[in-house]
Amino acid sequence: MDEQDWRRFIAAYHHAHPGITEQLFTLADTSPYAWLAEPLHGIEGTVLDLACGSAPTRAELPDADWIGIDLSAAELAEAARQGRKPLVRARADALPTASVSVAAVCAAMCLPVVTPLPRVLGEIRRVLRPGGRLAALVPSQTGLSPSGMLGWLRVMAALRAVRQPWPNPQARDGLAALLRDAGFRVRSDERRVFTLAIGSADAADLLPDALYLPGLTPRRAEAAKRSLARWAAPGRRLELPLRRVVADLPAEQPAQEPI
Repeated sequence: MDEQDWRRFIAAYHHAHPGITEQLFTLADTSPYAWLAEPLHGIEGTVLDLACGSAPTRAELPDADWIGIDLSAAELAEAARQGRKPLVRARADALPTASVSVAAVCAAMCLPVVTPLPRVLGEIRRVLRPGGRLAALVPSQTGLSPSGMLGWLRVMAALRAVRQPWPNPQARDGLAALLRDAGFRVRSDERRVFTLAIGSADAADLLPDALYLPGLTPRRAEAAKRSLARWAAPGRRLELPLRRVVADLPAEQPAQEPI
């Protein structure tokens, strides 16, 4: 899938499923959004929530000078419905924000999917002030227990899928290295395994909708939901490894080598 096809898919996906990631994360034992927001508490200045979706981190940063930016009108409508404002509709690679004007950027589950990623990272660097902070939450490929692996094999088998076709797979477990290469100073790179409670058919129904699967037809999605509804049971848990990377923009750029 080329970049234009991916953009069309992602636009249609978020139009059809606004707030789906937030809904899935309500099944977690503890809030991934609260974990993401921890390094941003007490930030003085604007906190820009990049590709904010339904803006779940707004509630985690109630005292911040917060602004949410997303391209999806449906996601922004869902955020507005929940009173999460101010909101701006814009692309992640063309932020309508003045240079050196933002104290922090919050990026919840978006860096593996926004394109083109180098331009997005360049925009984050442009709008951050010197010493500004980036806190990013991304999926991790590591950390699953044997039973956790079996759980995801069950889910993907129901979907008749092998993997999600991330456009930026390096922005998962390799995110820290990617940010260093982009000129950020990585402060921390941590992985935490959350658990999702799949105790009912309603909980299982969220799984097919919450995964980025461009080849998933409505008929296959409904068949997967029926299969996963039979698998769901009280006490059923599905492990979800996530990675939180916190990085700063250096206050001073490295001096150039003399010519």
